[in-house]
Amino acid sequence: MTTLKAKLQDDLTTAIKARDELRSSTLRLTLTAVHTEEVAGTSARELSDAEVEKIVAREAKKRREAAEAFDKGGRAEQAARERAEGEVLADYLPKQLTDEELEQLVAEAVAEARGQGAEGPKAMGAVMKIVNPKVAGRAEGGRVAATVKKLLAG
Repeated sequence: MTTLKAKLQDDLTTAIKARDELRSSTLRLTLTAVHTEEVAGTSARELSDAEVEKIVAREAKKRREAAEAFDKGGRAEQAARERAEGEVLADYLPKQLTDEELEQLVAEAVAEARGQGAEGPKAMGAVMKIVNPKVAGRAEGGRVAATVKKLLAG
C-alpha cells in the first residue's frame, strides 16, 4: 500500500476513535475516491503516492469550488463546512507556492522558452510545458496560467 494512502487510513481510524465527524467523513470520501480510481478500468491496481496526491488535490479543489458556490447561493453554513473539509485535505498536500516563488519559476521558464525561440503570447504552451513539472501539486493550474500570461504580456 502506498504511504500516503496508508496515512489517510491511519488518520481515518484515529479520527473515528476521537469521534471527529468532520475529519472522518472527509477522509472517508477521499479514500472512496482513491478506491474508485484503483478499481477503474479493466483491472484493479495499486496507485502510487503521486496518483493518490492528485486525487486528494482534486477533492480539495471540489471543496473550494463548492464553498464558492454555497457563498454565492447565500448558504454560509454549508460554505464553512466545505472550507473546513478543504483544510483537512490541505494537510495531505505539499505546501503551496507563494506568489513570489511561482512568479520566479515562471520567469525562469519564460526565459528558457525565449531561448528556444518562443516569443509573445504564442509561447504560452511552451512555457506551460516547461513550468508544469516544476510546480506540480504546489500551485493550481489556473494560478500558473495567469502568472504565465502576465509575464508573457509584460
